[in-house]
Amino acid sequence: MHDFFHRYGCANTARWNCTTSSLDKRTTHTGEGTWFEVGTGACGYTDTDRNCNQWIYITNTANGQTAYGKTRDECESCGSGDLDMSPGLFEELSTLDTGEIPISWHFMNKDWSP
Repeated sequence: MHDFFHRYGCANTARWNCTTSSLDKRTTHTGEGTWFEVGTGACGYTDTDRNCNQWIYITNTANGQTAYGKTRDECESCGSGDLDMSPGLFEELSTLDTGEIPISWHFMNKDWSP
């Protein structure tokens, strides 16, 4: 499982209403992307909303780099539209020393997988 998150990464999504059972229309979110040290609870299996384990497509709007990540947790300190990513996922978009990047992202269809 460790290799999975380094290859595809995981992301903690900002707090938002997660009561939708299906996605009929794609919504593009914008915000800041940051990274966190993966550990207990950060990519845990205590998924509490319907969007956990759903793939997302992320774009670094400063350099155009893109990556796929999988939602795994909620980022309580993030703003609306922000993502807190694993180091492996963040490095697909920028270097870790950048620390924070401007992003846009959207959920993939629930049945989509890379």
